[in-house]
Amino acid sequence: MLNAELRGRLTIDFHNRGKRYASQIIKAFVALPKNSEAIRVCGKQMLRSGTSVAAHLREASRARSNEEFVSKLGGAIQEADETVL
Repeated sequence: MLNAELRGRLTIDFHNRGKRYASQIIKAFVALPKNSEAIRVCGKQMLRSGTSVAAHLREASRARSNEEFVSKLGGAIQEADETVL
């Protein structure tokens, strides 16, 4: 991470990537057709898990210990994986 600006334990670029990901998830949710209950239910879950990634990254950057940092990053990975599902 030479010459990279940090915000907490993560680079600002990494935080911005998380925010862009959340923004893209919101746009995808808004674009979904609203005429199917199944799509609506799955879309809401995608919205929750997809926007949660950025929140986990923020929590990771504010971690008080290495263990907490790793745990929060693990949570971000789990939420990203759930969004892909």
